[in-house]
Amino acid sequence: MGYQNQTWLDQWQEPILDPDLEICDPHHHLWDHQNHRYLLDEFKADLDSGHRIASTVFVECASMYNRVASEAMAPVGETEFVNGVAAMSASGHYGAVRIAAGIVGFADLSLGSRVGDVLDAHIHASGRFRGIRHALGWHPSDAIRNSHSNPSEQLMASSEFRQGFGMLAPRGLSFDAWLYHPQITALADLADAFPDTQIILDHFGGPLGIGPYAGRAREVFEHWQKSISALALRPNVAVKLGGLVMPVNGFQLHKRRKPPSSDELKALTGDYYRFAIEVFGVDRCMFESNFPVDRQSCSYQVLWNTFKKLVIDASPAEKKALFHDTAARIYRL
Repeated sequence: MGYQNQTWLDQWQEPILDPDLEICDPHHHLWDHQNHRYLLDEFKADLDSGHRIASTVFVECASMYNRVASEAMAPVGETEFVNGVAAMSASGHYGAVRIAAGIVGFADLSLGSRVGDVLDAHIHASGRFRGIRHALGWHPSDAIRNSHSNPSEQLMASSEFRQGFGMLAPRGLSFDAWLYHPQITALADLADAFPDTQIILDHFGGPLGIGPYAGRAREVFEHWQKSISALALRPNVAVKLGGLVMPVNGFQLHKRRKPPSSDELKALTGDYYRFAIEVFGVDRCMFESNFPVDRQSCSYQVLWNTFKKLVIDASPAEKKALFHDTAARIYRL
């Protein structure tokens, strides 16, 4: 993924729509993997592709853990690393965008009350620290990879996890939920148990399109609609609109000879966006890039054009909420 496919992405260019619209990108990653680097320079190249990005939120991706710390404390190294990138950005030397103005890290909530020390260490490591993502994606099919945090099937219901989850709200921390669409109902139950905790559903709740769900797009969408409608009744839940063109979603854009245009993306994925905005409202919805993961399938330029086309008839206030204000408010930027 990422910069290995730059030549492929360069096959399609299109003019930037509404270039003055202010954007907060509330979901991206930074990492330096053996065969794929996506750090400040690489991210900045995407940010500089034409849209007016004012600020961003980094979300954990198991990068730069502290190898000399305990297993529980090792993820604090990621917050320290990203805080350094954010400080570089804040210097102004890299432009006006406030990269990683908010940081969402990882702590193993199944530690129960013991996770409190880890959360406090994250907070101490960065004044930009805003919350935790303990990835929850689990599925019995061998064709669907479980989340990198190796969750169990009933993790959200376990007493240890819930004890750890209860440590978030007293510290003013939010929870990012990354899971698959069959798990949305379990997240609604978790939201009911912790009404004072701000929960942000990542990537529409992970509608699956591979393995046992391949070729069943309409059935998946209808199941997702029911689950997402019920989840939207929980006022402490917001949703990120994006992360929908990963291979796991089944659209197979990364296998095309040429990358998609914004018109193609709008036609392919628009029903999800329209329905989520309808049931959650603009004050609980925020567009996200999920870069560089979604970079496997489209460019940053095309992705934000897609978002703008999806809500072209929305009012200025609605656009302000969807593209900037909801994210800035929920992540306290």
